[in-house]
Amino acid sequence: MNKIKNTTSCNLKCSIKVSTSKLTLLLALLLSLNFAFTQEDNLGALVTDRPDATEASSTVGKGILQFETGIWYETFEENDTKIQDYNYNTMLIRYGILDNLELRLGWNFIEGVTTVNGTKLDDVMSGLSPLLLGMKIDIAEEQGCMPEIALIGHVFPVFSASADYRPEYTGVDFRLSLSHTLSEKSSLGYNIGAQWGDDSPEAAAIYTLAYGYSFTDKFGMYAEVYGDLPEDSSANHYWDAGMTYLVNNDLQLDAYVGTSITEGQDLLLGMGLSYRIRKK
Repeated sequence: MNKIKNTTSCNLKCSIKVSTSKLTLLLALLLSLNFAFTQEDNLGALVTDRPDATEASSTVGKGILQFETGIWYETFEENDTKIQDYNYNTMLIRYGILDNLELRLGWNFIEGVTTVNGTKLDDVMSGLSPLLLGMKIDIAEEQGCMPEIALIGHVFPVFSASADYRPEYTGVDFRLSLSHTLSEKSSLGYNIGAQWGDDSPEAAAIYTLAYGYSFTDKFGMYAEVYGDLPEDSSANHYWDAGMTYLVNNDLQLDAYVGTSITEGQDLLLGMGLSYRIRKK
């Protein structure tokens, strides 16, 4: 009995030492993970370029990869002809190569359906619109009444589009993206710039103006007007509004609705998500 007691006592002491050692190691690991998480969490919630037409005035940050995708539907009816466009994947990939510079790649897969006098035409258009290739660079941070500013430029190569959506000219656009913080819960963003290409060689000025409001840390909304003013054609003006839900700091869901102020769009409906992959 004495030998058994002594053995048990020894095993208990060893067990306590091992458990204490494991506990110390576990606490150290948790502290290091918490420090790492705190460092990563300094990024805050992701800032997206969707769902509105107003591009954000900030880049994603060095080493950050961000995906922004969704689906939308729009329709326009004139006389006896109704045109419906279904966009099954509007993807924008943003990657930060510097703290103030990001590269951008985007594409849309669209299906267009035309109905005349209630009869759906057999000739359904479908395929990729021209790829978006571009970059965004931060120019200035917000200071007092001076807005945060970024410069964005894109090119849309003709050869990258499917036959049904291949334009006559290579598209190019650029814009200045600016934003003001109005309060802890609201902000104002706007873009001004110009674009060329598609099926016309004429230049068109472009503009957007969006107001955003956060109900909570998770739920937000926006309302926006935007449009373009071609050199030799009638101006096009639109509005849209939507909601966003921040699942976590790296994942956001959205939904929106809109229409045109001038002729060209009877209804726009869309939804999507944005996801950020942090650098290791």
